[in-house]
Amino acid sequence: MRYARQQAGTVSYLTLVQESELGLNLEISHEKSRLNEMLAEISTEEHTAGRPLLSALVRVQGSKGQGDNFYKLCERLGYGEWRSLKQDELFLKGLIKDCREFWQLEGNYAQYALNEV
Repeated sequence: MRYARQQAGTVSYLTLVQESELGLNLEISHEKSRLNEMLAEISTEEHTAGRPLLSALVRVQGSKGQGDNFYKLCERLGYGEWRSLKQDELFLKGLIKDCREFWQLEGNYAQYALNEV
């Protein structure tokens, strides 16, 4: 949420793991899979609550956007067929824009952000 408020671009998996102090090693496939699961859980909860997908801000290392798992999640959440979503570059740009706009509103951040230590 802080990243959505304060940064301009997207964040890589590696940066997310380091800044969040998750302690995952992305070179180990099951740990990378665990990160994907966490992002899917968070996005599902956010979507159910009517908030934008935070995982739209997390990009696959070495790419400019999202991997197939993100678009398959979007399909499960009812956004459309994942291959079509992946081909539509306005789709991801729109999700990123919605996420930033939502979390930059002080009222939303104050209401939904976790208490930070």
